[in-house]
Amino acid sequence: MTTSPTDDSTTPAPMPTLGQLMRNRDLVFYLSGRFAATLAMLIQSVAVGWQIYDLTGSALALGFVGLAQFLPMVVLTLPAGDIADRVARRLIVGAATLTEAASAGALIWLTVTGATTPGYFYAVLVAFGCARAVMAPAARSFVPMLVTAHELPRAIAVSSSTFQVAVIAGPALGGAIYIFGPAAAYGTCAVLFALSCLTFSLIRKPQAAEEQQGPAISGFERVMAGIAFMRRTPIVLGAISLDLFAVLLGGAVALLPVFAKDILHVGPEGLGLMRSGPAIGALLVNFLIIWKPPSRHTGLWMFGCIGLFGVATIVFGLSTHFLLSLGALMAMGGADMVSVYVRSTIIPLATPRVMLGRVSAVEMLFIGGSNELGEFESGVTAAWFGTVPAVIIGGLGTLGVVGLWMWLFPDLRKVDRLEDVKPPEK
Repeated sequence: MTTSPTDDSTTPAPMPTLGQLMRNRDLVFYLSGRFAATLAMLIQSVAVGWQIYDLTGSALALGFVGLAQFLPMVVLTLPAGDIADRVARRLIVGAATLTEAASAGALIWLTVTGATTPGYFYAVLVAFGCARAVMAPAARSFVPMLVTAHELPRAIAVSSSTFQVAVIAGPALGGAIYIFGPAAAYGTCAVLFALSCLTFSLIRKPQAAEEQQGPAISGFERVMAGIAFMRRTPIVLGAISLDLFAVLLGGAVALLPVFAKDILHVGPEGLGLMRSGPAIGALLVNFLIIWKPPSRHTGLWMFGCIGLFGVATIVFGLSTHFLLSLGALMAMGGADMVSVYVRSTIIPLATPRVMLGRVSAVEMLFIGGSNELGEFESGVTAAWFGTVPAVIIGGLGTLGVVGLWMWLFPDLRKVDRLEDVKPPEK
């Protein structure tokens, strides 16, 4: 069992306030470093996209930009999770952000020397993707090492909020800086990555859990231990797979250009607002979570909000009015934020500390891959059935997944207070 019985006669201690949480200097350094790195990554994404398209005029070339960064994640994420459980996360993230700064420096060099061969840029992006893949499990499993289990839910909410702010600000800032040329954008990224490396180096608290004594296992067995743990822990398997299939089926965002041009007729300006809609909704809901996190029936909150995500997807597919479509996208982002918050809190609470890196790696691989696969699924169903039916089918599929998962994973559905979630007994 991963949850302990809840005694309604006892009142749990109140969660720490935001001010109390921010007295944790290590957490502040972590949030600052993550914000700087995320901001830099998104500025660089905008700059690289514009520059490669200017050089080639090819949409396929833009596809290779994503592929160059995605393939390293597939190869390296699981081994990186094992490393995160055995090496101080501060060192891993510091080395990775330093590599990212060097990659930004390489992009500056390619730009000022007038390089026009896309292959050179792809090679730099592969190195950048390797750094991201190595860093991701360590960064994702960092917060539980810096706060107590009682502080974790609010710390997760604050961390998600800083991430969403970077997601909203990064592309806009990248476009503004690009006015001065790609080298200026890459220079900004290099400074931000270096600043992130510095802030992570200032964290003092240990971030690597000692391995428990047991029979010696091979490196391959250590790497695969995260998958094995997930398979035998229903609450973790249910949380990860629920999000995986919900995102896979509800990938309407991939079809936004079609809706903007052919259905809503709002042009590129409207498309920009629509792309920001989910992030704005997520940020608004995240502020509410920071102020008053869900305290009871959190499993049902997770299922209910993924169901709301499916309903909002259907509304978006049926809408022919821009404001209604924008509202549906914001509702999708807000509902997804609640689901992400609950999942991101349950998984570290239900996972032994010695396995946080490896389980986080599995989560990253599944959830990260579902975004790309979801875009592919949306494109295929749109080609088969049409754009509007494809979105509606995706929303209905999400609702079907919610119902099926509530039946398959009753332990996840019955989670009440987050503080009741514990690692499974041996």
